[in-house]
Amino acid sequence: MTSFTERVVRIIQQIPEGRVMTYGQIARLAGSPRAARQVVRVLHSMSRKHHLPWHRVINSKGQIGLQDEAAFQEQLLSLEAEGVEVGLGGVIDLERYQWEPVDLFGDLL
Repeated sequence: MTSFTERVVRIIQQIPEGRVMTYGQIARLAGSPRAARQVVRVLHSMSRKHHLPWHRVINSKGQIGLQDEAAFQEQLLSLEAEGVEVGLGGVIDLERYQWEPVDLFGDLL
């Protein structure tokens, strides 16, 4: 596993219940701001193995980005079960639900 992938996995594992992060936000925090698509690949290939809360990761518009209807509904229901309000078209209020992790020294991870 590359160091970028390890950082992505660690960041996703830390997203608290009832909060979300965007693919681009995770890429930036993992050290590669233009690698949002790599974050998608990590989620796709490693969610089960690492028990990642994949449903807490959304696109930069604050929307559930999945095109498959069954997966979209699974993500929607998982988020709602954690108290996240999801609007029409799978839109989530980033100002309310986006998580900005900080380390023990108060710096962004």
